Formats: sequence, structure tokens, C-alpha cells
Amino acid sequence: MGNRLSRIYTRTGDDGSTGLGDGSRTDKDSARVNAYGTIDEANSTIGLLLAVELPDAIRDLLISIQHQLFDLGGELCIPGHAAITAADVDRLEHHLDAFNEDLPPLKEFILPGGGEAGARCHIARTVVRRAEREAVTLARQEVVRPEAIRYLNRLSDLLFVLARVLARSSGHGEVVWNHERRKG
Repeated sequence: MGNRLSRIYTRTGDDGSTGLGDGSRTDKDSARVNAYGTIDEANSTIGLLLAVELPDAIRDLLISIQHQLFDLGGELCIPGHAAITAADVDRLEHHLDAFNEDLPPLKEFILPGGGEAGARCHIARTVVRRAEREAVTLARQEVVRPEAIRYLNRLSDLLFVLARVLARSSGHGEVVWNHERRKG
């Protein structure tokens, strides 16, 4: 285990730079910091989702995903480090298929909502999607392992499916977009 923080402030970032996991420094608004910072934000939104009542299977899965997101943030914070594997992506796909199996096919667009848990899950989904975009931006400038981007892509899909499951299980149901709805 690495060093534990005995004090939270170091003052080393007061100049607009931050330290990476390999000891190098970079600007706080660099593509790398944006990518792992957005992964941290995504992890926080999953924590917000975990603060409400959830089925045990979904709760356990989300806790596991939080740990993987922390690993992924570490991967992006340490240039050249590998933490997410193809097996991690495969596990997400397995869960995605299992939760999607009992859902009716999509015939309309689904709007974010469907009760508190479903709405929080949609927020997590959109933040993960932004983290994916940030990782793609970083990959245009520096090396990012494809497993990292694939993981974020599958995770946003899984969160969409979980939002559907949660909306249905809560009794609120899914919010379907009505393309003919007009303000009166």
C-alpha cells in the first residue's frame, strides 16, 4: 500500500499543477486530470445512488464497480499503469445481459427519471459517458489502453439498463419520451 495522507493540504498545487501517481507533475486542467477527475466524479455519483434503497444484487454490483472505477482512476493517474482488464469488461457485459434479459425491448426513447434510484442511476450514467469522452480526448494525446475506454462504454450501457430495472422495480415506471408533446 502506498503512503497514507497524514495531512490533506500540501500547497504544492497552488500553482495550478498537480502530482501524478508516477511523481511527475501536470497542469490541473490537463486532459489526463480531466479524465481521471471525471472518473472520480462518476464514482461519487454511484455513491449517491448507493445512498438509497436498492436490490441487493444491484447494490453489490455497484460497490464492486466503485472499486474498479477507483482502479481505473489510478490507471489514468499513473501513465503506463494497467489496472482494468478485458475480463473486467467481460464481467460488465455479463451483468448487462443478465439485467437486460427480463426488460421489454426498447421501442421509444427513455427519459431520465423513474423514481429516485432510477434518476440517480441516470445521473451516474451520464457522468460515466462524460468520463468516456474525456478518456477518448486523452487517448488522442497520450497512450490510453483500449480496455479503459471499453470499460467506461460498457459501464454507461449497464447503468442505463440498471436505471430501467430500478424504475420498473420502484413502481414509478420508465419515463418515455413523447415526441408529439408540445408546450401549451
